[in-house]
Amino acid sequence: MAGPGKAVHTKQKSILEPTDEKQLPKSTNCLTCTEDGRFLGLGHTLGLSVWCASSFTRVAKWLQPQLEITFIQMTRMAEMTYLLGTIDDMGVSRVFGLHSDVIHLLSVINTMQEDINVRSIFVTFDLHESGHYGAASVSCNGAVWLEIYQFPVEAWLREVEMVSAQQKDGNLSGGSDVKWSLVTLLMKISPPTVPTGKASDFLTHCMALDIIQSSSHQKEQSSFSSDAGKTKMTHGKPRSGTQHFLLPCDWSTGDSKARPAGLPVAVAVWWSGSHNLLQYLLQKASSTKPDVTSLPEMLWPNAKEILCSAVSRCTCYIALGLEDALVCIWDRRSGAPLSSVLLPEETSALSRIQFVDNWSASAQDCQIVAAKPVSVLVLYKNGAIYTVTAGQGMQSCTMLLTERPKDSRDLPTFTKTVPFLQDVWLVVQRSGKIILKDVLNSATVCHLTLPTSYQIASPYNPVYALNAKQQVLFIRGDRKTSCNDLLKKRSQSQLFVFQFDQSDIIKPHIVSHLDPPRQQTTLCHGSMEEICNLCLEQRMHSVDERNKALVQTWGKLQETAVRMRQTP
Repeated sequence: MAGPGKAVHTKQKSILEPTDEKQLPKSTNCLTCTEDGRFLGLGHTLGLSVWCASSFTRVAKWLQPQLEITFIQMTRMAEMTYLLGTIDDMGVSRVFGLHSDVIHLLSVINTMQEDINVRSIFVTFDLHESGHYGAASVSCNGAVWLEIYQFPVEAWLREVEMVSAQQKDGNLSGGSDVKWSLVTLLMKISPPTVPTGKASDFLTHCMALDIIQSSSHQKEQSSFSSDAGKTKMTHGKPRSGTQHFLLPCDWSTGDSKARPAGLPVAVAVWWSGSHNLLQYLLQKASSTKPDVTSLPEMLWPNAKEILCSAVSRCTCYIALGLEDALVCIWDRRSGAPLSSVLLPEETSALSRIQFVDNWSASAQDCQIVAAKPVSVLVLYKNGAIYTVTAGQGMQSCTMLLTERPKDSRDLPTFTKTVPFLQDVWLVVQRSGKIILKDVLNSATVCHLTLPTSYQIASPYNPVYALNAKQQVLFIRGDRKTSCNDLLKKRSQSQLFVFQFDQSDIIKPHIVSHLDPPRQQTTLCHGSMEEICNLCLEQRMHSVDERNKALVQTWGKLQETAVRMRQTP
């Protein structure tokens, strides 16, 4: 090694080595980092720990016998108070609060039932960054559904302050006897079923048609179906739901002007095997019975089955990767597609789609959207990557960024946007190699290497965290051992630290946080008239781009006409 954090240049590639490392607790399964860059959350055998993200010293821990945390997420509730969401190896989800270097168990979302037939297993659990909402994918006895929760943040803040004061005064030994405010189940979202009676409106008709088409497709692909009343199977697998929290940006999300900034107003949902993207309003959910399956307020129909999805950072745009290599980008402000593009099929299905967001604006400033084109990256299962760029009044364009790898060991198994590096993705290959890639220029920035005696924990599901504030990557590495030493290997894991802002290779890609121009259009619109005005304004700003596209298209038509006349 050339030394901690040193960059090694060879004729073939640039290599970045770790700047630091730290011994991890036994069986550390997951990592997370707070948005302010202060703390690391670690889920491991017997519970969870919180570390200082700069000194790597343990700040707090919460332990319980015969428990193993497999998922952890952390977000800030107040200046010095943080919310943690976890799932353990039995599918039980818990919500914790970190305050004054003490972890408090605030709620157990789904208690473990003795009867396996009524036991709810949490497959996924997602905290919104505001800390006010959470979404869970739940499985029980062959059925699956989504649950949306609202957390009593203000009440919890008062309660942890009170408990902290009592502990300092010696009046309370611990927080185990505290009756914390309860979590509210806002809504339950199940896979749509065929409505009884005649379809009376567009939404109901589209849902019924989608279910019939999906059922026919399932029968062609698989002979398996569940018992009556249970969730159907898609391609031999249980149906799964994908959800995205949506910020206010148009008239369809209700009275968005009355809600505090940064809080979601709706949730978008799609189910595997479905053609439809559904929207549910959180405001309306508070007035309905949570144990009754909610009905969507809006539906976006698509020509093909949805395979993957992504939302832009401002949540104005929703990108869908569809069957047969079709990509559709929906504009929530107008309720219409911004672009619909057919990509080369590549003899492989789409596996992931991701926006190339402008990270130079802060999260709050992303409430402001400029009339600029948007770009998405589309990843195929065979490793090929395309980019799609679209905008109001312009012709969508596509470009091949990365061809299908010739060597199967170079197949990307994990990709992630690095928020503090402009247009850079973190890519992990099947071989275990870690690469920073400039996706718009299709260029490799550098390779990240661990010490020769270590390897990445899992190429398919790396244990990692990104610290956007300090511009750091944390990733778990395991000591290379023989098959006989697998159990010992789990206790020899290290946390490797890559400090990107200390590397001359990466410095040119680091995002500078700048305030966006104030003349940009805000996302709150209260009427159809305002939406029409917005579209007209965007068309006015895009006149030059549309004229260029028109000239290019006309030129291509003339070239085609000349070739046709020359053909005998």
